[in-house]
Amino acid sequence: MYDAFVVALSVFVGVAFHEMFGMAMFSRPIVVAPLTGLLMGDLQTGLAVGASLEAIFMGVVNIGISSSAEPALAAGLTTAFSIQMGGKMSAIIPLAFPLAVLGLQMLNMIFSFVCGPWASKFFKYARNADEKRMITLHFGMWFVHFGLYALIPFFAVLFGSNAVKMALNSIPTVIMNGLTAAGNLLPAVGMAMLLRMLWRKDLAVWYFLGLILMAYLKLPLIAIAVIGAIIAIVVAQRDLQFKKIKEVAPKAVPVTNKSSNQAQNQEEEDFFE
Repeated sequence: MYDAFVVALSVFVGVAFHEMFGMAMFSRPIVVAPLTGLLMGDLQTGLAVGASLEAIFMGVVNIGISSSAEPALAAGLTTAFSIQMGGKMSAIIPLAFPLAVLGLQMLNMIFSFVCGPWASKFFKYARNADEKRMITLHFGMWFVHFGLYALIPFFAVLFGSNAVKMALNSIPTVIMNGLTAAGNLLPAVGMAMLLRMLWRKDLAVWYFLGLILMAYLKLPLIAIAVIGAIIAIVVAQRDLQFKKIKEVAPKAVPVTNKSSNQAQNQEEEDFFE
């Protein structure tokens, strides 16, 4: 019961605070998973699951109708099942993305069929300038929407952990090894999705520089991040200098041309005199 409540609370905090504070990224796995692990008494597993899932969902950003998955539900359930199974997260990670896709559909369904019918009330209170009731209804729907959504991981952990454990134990070793290999590949897929959105030919050289630093020089991620920050500062300073030069150059050119024209006119006058 405690584990189910903790997972539901973590998912609620993730999705509800993410929306309340204006897409504040509380629903990211790097937030929800460590919070779940901390409350369940295994922060290390929570951090490991959060880092693994964040690499998968790093390129997933839901904007308007361009939505694909809701990572908070996947992060909470993956962390809970991994802890309950003794840290065996490699077998659970491949299930994260299907859980996230299902979670987004459930979140939209609750919004459409539970919160949607109350939209007319908002218009009524707005026409009557009833600010108090509008605020009450807004936060009431906010709590109902994400509270109902949090019941999904609650019952999933309450009734599903033993079933998941039995199902995983019954899977043949060959298939389990395949799931583990797929789980190891998913972070690369997530990075590829992000790289596809950010890829630019003029920035490609920095990508290959980072690849060389990690693959061949074996530098840790913190060192590469520091090097990247230094490069960014140097490039920003250079661009700022170029900008100042461009702002000064147009002002100097007319003065030079004017002086040149005056000298040429003076020479012509002296010649004809």
